[in-house]
Amino acid sequence: MIREREFNGTSGMGMLLLSFVLLLGAIASLVLSARQGMGLGILASIVMLILAILGLAGLFVVNPNHATVMQLFGRYVGTAREAGLRWTNPFYSKKSISVRTRNFETTKLKVNDKSGNPVEIAAVVVWKVVDTAEALFNVDDYINFMHVQSESAIRNLAVHYGYVADSEGEEALSSHTAEISGRLRTEIQERLEQAGVQVLEARISHLAYSPEIAAAMLQRQQASAVVAARSKIVEGAVGMVEHALEMLSAKKVVELDDERRAAMVSNLLVVLCGDRHPQPVVNAGSLYH
Repeated sequence: MIREREFNGTSGMGMLLLSFVLLLGAIASLVLSARQGMGLGILASIVMLILAILGLAGLFVVNPNHATVMQLFGRYVGTAREAGLRWTNPFYSKKSISVRTRNFETTKLKVNDKSGNPVEIAAVVVWKVVDTAEALFNVDDYINFMHVQSESAIRNLAVHYGYVADSEGEEALSSHTAEISGRLRTEIQERLEQAGVQVLEARISHLAYSPEIAAAMLQRQQASAVVAARSKIVEGAVGMVEHALEMLSAKKVVELDDERRAAMVSNLLVVLCGDRHPQPVVNAGSLYH
């Protein structure tokens, strides 16, 4: 695998001035030699002109947060990262590549989660090129390679987690976003290691059930929420009834036999667990008549 090595050449300002001087001198010498018919002077002027053109051809500009990859007849020479006007061998081929931080959002992918339910999922990936040689020479098109591998990592991740947790403490796509994002970033980075790309962040940007099961899953979630709420209400009501009976016995407000105790428990549970306001009924008779 080809690794990046930094090669910035030399500062281009001095060579720019020298090339201009050579160019102006060559033109002036050529005109003068031609007028005087000096063959040797014309030849020297042409050589100076060629040197001036080669000097100008070796100049290139490195923009901030960009790098220039140089090759000589197909052989990798190095990468210039120092911003400004630079000069190097005019026979080097030069290709500029951005090393700025970039991001993209994957398309909405339809995959099956751990439970087999079809879900739609998409993610935002923040990345940048850290090794220009790997990015250009180890893969065919590093941008397309990064997009394809990111979507592949998302698909692979989604099948290992459910949309919602089936049991308490289980990690799920919808409830453990920080953990899922960390694993997604790690998996994408492993796939892009050979492309010279560093993944700075990866997070899920869209997550939903597929339209064909969305309504059914919404009903399921609502039912689960209702069951959980009712369970909590019953748990609290039982504790309140137990506390009421203990206080009545401790303060000797009333002596209750088993049948009356059962009737009170039933009435209190109906009042505390009912989803509507209870209607009071005044009993003027005896419990046994």
